[in-house]
Amino acid sequence: VVLASQPALAEWQPDPDDEVQVKAAAAIQQFHDRVPRTAPFFEEAYGYAILHNITRLAVGFGGAYGRGIVIEQDQYVGKTSYWQFTGGIQAGIKNFSMIIFFKDKNALDYYKANQAQFMGQAGVDVLTWGAHGTPGYNDGVAVMTVTRLGLMGEFSYSGAWFRYFPDEEE
Repeated sequence: VVLASQPALAEWQPDPDDEVQVKAAAAIQQFHDRVPRTAPFFEEAYGYAILHNITRLAVGFGGAYGRGIVIEQDQYVGKTSYWQFTGGIQAGIKNFSMIIFFKDKNALDYYKANQAQFMGQAGVDVLTWGAHGTPGYNDGVAVMTVTRLGLMGEFSYSGAWFRYFPDEEE
């Protein structure tokens, strides 16, 4: 009976010898623990990019950098990086994790094509409090973040660049 009640879905498991994958798995657990609304996205998404460590600094103008991995149908397929430049009413520094859910293969393929993205954002982060994200898919993509540590207030616009690096073994 216990086995029958366990989910039948396969889940990605990190390679214990890959530090980035291990840190990404810890960030995923943090999303499960602190942002329960991510559960249906994990269940339904075709794939996702998890950027486990992004640091952002801003005083009027700002920037951020982070890196992570890409999972496609519960399989590790490569690494990813993130650069962001911002302008607006903003000040502070924060460290956070970001997960980008892809509803379908087309959305993930667009991400893999290394296209620049533009977005607006507003929020407040204090210490470890702060979670931001889209309430649903927009053009097949949903983005959620969770603050690891920081103090920042913002109402800004930004340009963000995501790079995808396929796994060498493919």
